[in-house]
Amino acid sequence: MDIRNIAIIAHVDHGKTTLVDELLKQSGTYRENQATTERAMDSNEIERERGITILAKATSVEWKGVRVNIVDTPGHADFGGEVERILSMVDGVCLLVDAAEGPMPQTKFVLAKALALGLRPIVVVNKVDKPDAEPDRALNEVFDLFANLGAEDEQLDFPHVYASGRSGWADLTLDGPRKDLSALFDLIVAHVEPPKQIARAGEPFRMLATTLGADPFIGRILTGRVESGRLTVGESIKALSRTGERIEQFRVSKILAFRGLGQQPIEVAEAGDIVTIAGMTKATVADTLCALEVDVALPAQPIDPPTISVTFGINDSPLAGRDGTKVQSRVIRERLLREAESNVAIKIEDTPGGDAFIVSGRGELQMGVLIENMRREGFELSISRPRVIYRDIDGVRHEPIEEVIIDVDDEFTGAVIDKLTGERKGDLVEMKPAGVGKTRIVAHVPSRGLIGYHGQFLTDTRGTGVLNRIFHDWAPYKGPIQGRRQGVLISMENGTAVAYALWKLEDRGKFFIGAQEAVYTGMIIGEHNRDNDLEVNPLKGKQLTNVRASGTDEAVRLTTPVRMSLEASIAYIDDDELVEVTPKIVRLRKRFLDPHERKRQSRSEG
Repeated sequence: MDIRNIAIIAHVDHGKTTLVDELLKQSGTYRENQATTERAMDSNEIERERGITILAKATSVEWKGVRVNIVDTPGHADFGGEVERILSMVDGVCLLVDAAEGPMPQTKFVLAKALALGLRPIVVVNKVDKPDAEPDRALNEVFDLFANLGAEDEQLDFPHVYASGRSGWADLTLDGPRKDLSALFDLIVAHVEPPKQIARAGEPFRMLATTLGADPFIGRILTGRVESGRLTVGESIKALSRTGERIEQFRVSKILAFRGLGQQPIEVAEAGDIVTIAGMTKATVADTLCALEVDVALPAQPIDPPTISVTFGINDSPLAGRDGTKVQSRVIRERLLREAESNVAIKIEDTPGGDAFIVSGRGELQMGVLIENMRREGFELSISRPRVIYRDIDGVRHEPIEEVIIDVDDEFTGAVIDKLTGERKGDLVEMKPAGVGKTRIVAHVPSRGLIGYHGQFLTDTRGTGVLNRIFHDWAPYKGPIQGRRQGVLISMENGTAVAYALWKLEDRGKFFIGAQEAVYTGMIIGEHNRDNDLEVNPLKGKQLTNVRASGTDEAVRLTTPVRMSLEASIAYIDDDELVEVTPKIVRLRKRFLDPHERKRQSRSEG
């Protein structure tokens, strides 16, 4: 069968997964009476909860006798490592752009990767039926972006369609019939070239592994595109590392091909098709699976380096072990190494003591998703404040700089610019009206300055601002940046918080806990009104007397406590604080120092 391999790439929330839903429906993948779910490709529990794609996933549809393999990719910058791997597996891309927002940071990132690989994109101007849509402006901005990224003439002459993924139509013109997606299907078949690998069908079998998975029945599985030759079930092949070293030889126990939303076993994998292979025990992402006579590994795409690191440690608080079942450092280490094996954007290092692990990645959201997955699996952890990764270039210390694009109401622009360019050492690049009383601000800000900024940004813009960011470049170190201004309220007792005590302490600041919650010495229970830390007693009850008088028994009415999400907690803490994560709860606490470290610290302060 004729094959087309295509990836759908876009900025977060521009409608990739919703469009794939409609492509599946209109290609006849579903039966007429089959029950379907919204965003069918977002099969992960966290993806459904948050409404974002985290893992790249493949599906396959048939259109007029042509098999179209479609890969749905994440849109958030933190998961860019998934996109970098997947683009080497396809022959074309559909670039989705929101008709109202236009190109955004991740649009620029994924397009640059696609153009560098020589792919010729199809541009889909999506959501043209929105009230504030400006499809012509969005299309012009996309053309400018292509030109700025150094696209070749062939790539600049890109075909485009106007679409509404939710309504299930795509047309070559704005005033088209708006009936179905046949115009997009026909364009994919006509514009995307068949896999070049088909011409190498007579050569020995070779395949570059791009995603790693596990199946409860068939074990370790690797997915990729067959670069040459053919493979049959039961055949013996070997795995080579990037450097060409032999990793293992194994017998192929199963070959699975994508058919609709599921995978079906097939007997033969042909050159150019995207398939999943089972039978290996050691081979992993970026390894070459090949016939026994092949000695040269396929080149793997380089992955952009991590920009932040977080320390994962055991939970050593007095409440440790009450909620989770996996609390030992050995178990945590095994889980992190397993994650690094399948997620090439994450790096794991042991600390000198060996009881904690430095995890490096792309951003706070990527770390938050990893921690969330681990806590759901029963892990208990203590997490440090994120730190940026510096790099020495020509003997000068450089730090990562991020491009920030902000859409904000006109009245809040002053506060946002002041925070970014003043306190956080950013440079204003562009500022222009974005229509309907909004302003678009583009700035280059050190990654350090953006840690913990999102919560403050939402406060400054009354929750109406939208902030997007992506790695831009490395720049010389810009000097110290002030961290959190407020101090914290720290419990000085172990026990259960009392409503009366919290009520009496409310004028000291806002609380993160409510009454009848377990607390311990060193636990952070709130934010102080001032810039210093304050130890308080949340267990102190009301003194009882036998004197009765009117007005002495005041009603205790507590202000609702602030409940921070996992990502917000990680961004909030200071260098001497930790986030305690269990399957049921997230707490903040001061870092416990061992006696030697405490003595050393007091001696240096003295």
